Amino acid sequence: MCWRVALRRDVTCPDSGSNVKGFTMTKFANSVKKFLVSEDGPTAVEYAVMLALIVVVCLASVSAVGSNANARFNKVSSYLS
Repeated sequence: MCWRVALRRDVTCPDSGSNVKGFTMTKFANSVKKFLVSEDGPTAVEYAVMLALIVVVCLASVSAVGSNANARFNKVSSYLS
């Protein structure tokens, strides 16, 4: 009977022993199930993969622009000297 009382948050169980702990474990198990079933995890992974690809493209383009700029500066330097 105490487990029914323990389900209510405003009432404390007189023998706060295993029934309350059991309720806590059930609540934890339900939270784990909900997390595993939800699609928030895969969505976050997809966003991380897209971000990684964007970073790789940005680094490659900065490297290419840097190489072209360096070649142009060297060409101008050789004309000036």
